[in-house]
Amino acid sequence: MIGNLTVNERNRRGDWMKINARDDVGDSGYGVPYNVESEKLELVEHDVDFIMAIETGGMFDRLVENGFDEEYRAGLLHLKGQPARSTRRILKRMNEEWNLPIVVFLDGDPWSFRIFASIAYGAIKTAHISEYLATPSATYMGITADDILAYDLPADDLSSKDIEALKAELSDPRFGDGWWQDQINMMLDLGKKAEQQSLAKYGLDFVTDTYLPEKLTGLGLI
Repeated sequence: MIGNLTVNERNRRGDWMKINARDDVGDSGYGVPYNVESEKLELVEHDVDFIMAIETGGMFDRLVENGFDEEYRAGLLHLKGQPARSTRRILKRMNEEWNLPIVVFLDGDPWSFRIFASIAYGAIKTAHISEYLATPSATYMGITADDILAYDLPADDLSSKDIEALKAELSDPRFGDGWWQDQINMMLDLGKKAEQQSLAKYGLDFVTDTYLPEKLTGLGLI
């Protein structure tokens, strides 16, 4: 995690350490600890407008290298694929305690859709503790099926497992609203999926100079 976010972390000796996730750590950011409950981690202060959770390490590194967090007053958090419980919990805490919007920047495939669902609504395996982990107000932000068309992105054919997963998501109540139904059906019709890195078709800086600003403007966050 990186950005102008300050926390107090209790070490093994019981002492509190104040850490800023931009100024007190390296480019890889502040590592989210296993226990992020208030007795171990206090959310002290921030100077950001939103938190962006990012699926891939390569995209997280690109945004950090381009200074995206400073230019757009963003806190950036690397999900590392399917996010750990502590990652989902700290997102929920930052959303509720700091009143920060959470946007989730993922690949465009059925498995990434499920990553979003686990953040926003809770994972099926941990449904019994979803009230502690889920952030219902989180917003999905790319890659979408209509992005593949609008930006003419390099895309891969859907595999049989992809198709099976998308069809299952059509009946998953977490994807029951009209927008998700449209996106899933559009992906099935296209027969294509695309990664975040496909945006590099237009240059390494396209994602920070054009794609994300357009998306964030549409959400009213910048």
